[in-house]
Amino acid sequence: MAGVNAGGGRNSFKVVLLGEGCVGKTSLVLRYVENKFNDKHLTTLQASFLNKKLNIGGKRVNLAIWDTAGQERFHALGPIYYRDSNGAILVYDITDEDSFQKVKNWVKELRKMLGNDISLCIAGNKIDLEKDRHVAVSDAESYAKSVGAKHFHTSAKLSKGIDEMFLDLSKSMIEKSAENGGKNNRTMTKSKSVIVVDDEQPQQQSSGGCC
Repeated sequence: MAGVNAGGGRNSFKVVLLGEGCVGKTSLVLRYVENKFNDKHLTTLQASFLNKKLNIGGKRVNLAIWDTAGQERFHALGPIYYRDSNGAILVYDITDEDSFQKVKNWVKELRKMLGNDISLCIAGNKIDLEKDRHVAVSDAESYAKSVGAKHFHTSAKLSKGIDEMFLDLSKSMIEKSAENGGKNNRTMTKSKSVIVVDDEQPQQQSSGGCC
């Protein structure tokens, strides 16, 4: 495990994205790490990750960002990917009420396994489809507050709210790591490419930013 060193030491953290299929987890990661966006529906196969290096207040930060599959058949694999995470981003689609309800299940699971050692953010994604919103902002923000998570409004298509969300999460993980004497730091592994499949079905104009 890497340690936290005073005066500009390196902080290495593992972040996992969880949520239903097609809520936009892969697109959020690709926009954040590579500043890319694909209008097609990107389906992640099981899980993969990308690395991102930051400098926050003179501290070097390495993030290993894990993008997990949202399909029901992969849910049992969840603990394999998030059991040693420092932070988690729970993603839902603002046009899909069910995806928001599923976030609550993930939060319960994470708190049960990792307690308050894990920093949480909840992302209401696809704000570019605001006219089709089915999840009330007040409901989402009050829920996030009730579970000790920060809520962010994001759009991979418009590149909105993503940098702020990862920065806030990183600061939270740094604070928790400092409180625990650096024990929360994770050893970084070699960066892998995100494995995705492009669905070739034509997309309706209104579904831009699907994932």
